[in-house]
Amino acid sequence: MKTLSLILLTLMMSKGCSNQAQNDIANSVVQYTADTRGFHLKIIVVNQKATISQGRGTDNPSEVVAISDADWKELVTEFSKLNLEEIPNLKDPTQKRFHDGAAIANLKIRYQDKNYETVAFDHGVPPTAIENFVKKIVSLAKEKE
Repeated sequence: MKTLSLILLTLMMSKGCSNQAQNDIANSVVQYTADTRGFHLKIIVVNQKATISQGRGTDNPSEVVAISDADWKELVTEFSKLNLEEIPNLKDPTQKRFHDGAAIANLKIRYQDKNYETVAFDHGVPPTAIENFVKKIVSLAKEKE
């Protein structure tokens, strides 16, 4: 009987955590930018929609796309793994952006009226702690192409 109670309690708690993670990202604004002289990418994720801008000026308007349920589930999973308080302290693994070898990238998350922002890092090589989350966000823009 104790074992059954423990299993049920574990299942209910894990379900609650999953819903909480989904609520967390659903109540957040996630912005990824990558810039260099000839390249601009901006992706803003808000509640299962992504606004994607590739290029500057009026010739390159932004486009709003719906995020599929499968992609949203992956984003929720990766978001739940993030330690938001540590984001400003993450170290960049490479510095190619210092000599125009990569675009300068940045991740900003607005959650519960607080902003969490990374230091600049090379586009395509995010810090390890946010790597899967960033790659999933960038893949949304690639799917649009």
